[in-house]
Amino acid sequence: MNDLSETLARLLDRIETLERRVSTLEQNRRTWPLASSPAQQVTATTETKTLLQEAGAFSILGKAMLAVAGAYLLRALTESSALPRIPVVALAIAYAFLWLIPAARAKTWLPSVAWAVTSAIILVPMLWELTLRFAFLPDAVAAGVLALFASAASALAWKHHFAEIAWVAEAAASLAAVALALAAHNIAPFLAALLIAAAAGEVAAARHRTLRVRTLVAAAADFLVFALIWIYSSPTAARTEYPGIGPAPLLAFAPLLLFIYAGSVSIQTLLLGRRISFFETAQTLVAFLLTIWGLLAFWSGPGARVLGLLCLAAAAAGYAVAFAGFERASSQRNFHVYATGSVVLLLAGCWLSLSTVWLPLILTLLAIAATLLGAQSARRILEFHGLAFLFAAAFFSGLLLWTVRALAGRFPASPAWMVYLVSATAMFGYTTVADSGGADSGWPLRLLRLLHAGLALSAAAALLVWALVSVAAGQNPAPEHLAVTRTLAGCALTVLLAFAGSRQQRRELTWLAWTSLVCIAGKLFFEDLRHGHLGFTAASIFVYAVTLLAVPRLVCVKQDVTHPE
Repeated sequence: MNDLSETLARLLDRIETLERRVSTLEQNRRTWPLASSPAQQVTATTETKTLLQEAGAFSILGKAMLAVAGAYLLRALTESSALPRIPVVALAIAYAFLWLIPAARAKTWLPSVAWAVTSAIILVPMLWELTLRFAFLPDAVAAGVLALFASAASALAWKHHFAEIAWVAEAAASLAAVALALAAHNIAPFLAALLIAAAAGEVAAARHRTLRVRTLVAAAADFLVFALIWIYSSPTAARTEYPGIGPAPLLAFAPLLLFIYAGSVSIQTLLLGRRISFFETAQTLVAFLLTIWGLLAFWSGPGARVLGLLCLAAAAAGYAVAFAGFERASSQRNFHVYATGSVVLLLAGCWLSLSTVWLPLILTLLAIAATLLGAQSARRILEFHGLAFLFAAAFFSGLLLWTVRALAGRFPASPAWMVYLVSATAMFGYTTVADSGGADSGWPLRLLRLLHAGLALSAAAALLVWALVSVAAGQNPAPEHLAVTRTLAGCALTVLLAFAGSRQQRRELTWLAWTSLVCIAGKLFFEDLRHGHLGFTAASIFVYAVTLLAVPRLVCVKQDVTHPE
C-alpha cells in the first residue's frame, strides 16, 4: 500500500511538471516576433488562450482518469484476499472523499465540477458493489457514507464558496440513495440519509446559499417516504422481501420531513423576511399530505385525533401570523400562502378531530362567520375561506350527493335537516357576497359570486324538484313523471336566472342561465328521450323550446338596459 501511494504521488508530480513546462513555452511564445497587423495580433492572442484552455481541460481530464484508475486498483485489492478487507474498504472510501479537497481548492468552476464528479464517480459504484454485490457493507453503513459525503461536500462548498461541489455531491447522493433503497429492499436507512441531506440544504438556503439541487433532494425524499408508507401499509405477505420496521420509525419519517421544510419556511419568512417560493410552498404541502397519510396508516385511532388537534392549533397560529404580520407587507405572497395554508389546516383539523355528526354543523358555522367577517372588513380572502367551508359542509352533510340524485340520478329520500341548513347557508352566503364589493368588478369577486350562486341555486333546484315530485307522484315516481318534472323545474329556474340577471345586472346569474340551458339539453337527450313516453317527451321538448326562446330575449333586455342608446 505504501508503494501504491508513492507511485500515485510520483505520477501527480510528473503531471504538474509537464503543466509548468507547457506554461513556460506559452509564455515564451508571447515574446517571439508577432505579426505587424493588429488583426493578426488579436488572432494570435485568441489562439494562445484557446490552446491554454484546451491544455488545462486535458490536464484535468488526465488527472481524473488517473484518479479513476486508482479507484479500480483499490477495487481489485478489495476483491483479492491478500489484504484485510476492512482497511482496504476504508481506504477506498477515504480515497473517494479525498478528491473533494481539490474540488474545493480550485479557482474556477470547471476543475471544481470535474473533481466533484470524479469523487462521485468513484464513490457511488463502489458503494453499489460493496453493498449489493459483495454484501460487505450493511445498508445502514452505506447510507451513512452517502450522508457523510453530502455533508462533507456541503461544508467544503460553504467554506470555499463553491456551490458546484454541493450540487454534484447532493445530486449523486440522492440518486444513489433511491437506487440502493429500491435494490436492497431496505428504505429506512437511505431515507434517513436523504433527510440529513435535505436538512443541510435548507440550512444552506437560510444562509443565502440556496442550492439548485434542493428540488432533486426533496423529490427523492418524498418518493422514499411515499414508498415507505405504501409498502409497509400493505399486508405483511406482500412485503416479505423488506425487513420489519417498528411503528415508531414508520411514524417518524413523514413528520420529520414536514418539520424540516415547514421549519425552513417559517425561519425564512418570519425571521429573515423573505418571500416564500413556489418550491417551498409545494414541498411543504406534499410533506403535510404524506404526514397525514402516514399517521392514518400506522396510527389511525388516537393518531388521527392528535393530528387533528395539532392542525387546529397550527391553523390558529397561521391565521394570526398572516393577518398580524403579512397583511400590510409589500409582498402579498406570504400573506396568501399562510392564509390558504391555514384554511387547509383548519379543514383537515375539523375532519380529523370532529365526529360526523358535528362536522357539517361546525363547518356551516365557520362558513357563516368567515363570510360575514370578510364582507364587513372588506377582506376578499375571508369570503373565499367561507366558500371553502360552505362546500366542505355541503359535502359532509350529504347536500352535494343529494342534489345530484334529485336532479339527475335515482330519486332520493327526504332530505335531512342538515341539508336544509346548508342550503339556507348557501343562499345567505350568496346574498352577502352579492351585496359586498361595491363598484369592484374584478374577476375574484365575479368568481366568488358565481361559485356561491352555483351552489345555492343547484340546491334550490334540487329542493324544488323534490317538492314537486313528492306532491305529484309521491316517493316512487314513474321515470317519465320524474323526467318531465325535472325539465319543468330546470326551465323555470333558468328563466328566473335570466330575468334576475337582466334586472339586477348580475353577470354570474346570466352565466348560470346559459349553463343551465346546456345541461337541460343534455338531460333531454339522456333522460327524457330514453324513456320513450311520447306525451311526456313532447311536453319536455315544448317547455325547453319556450325557455330557449325566452332566455336570449331576457339577456338582450339586460344589454339594452346596461348600454342604452
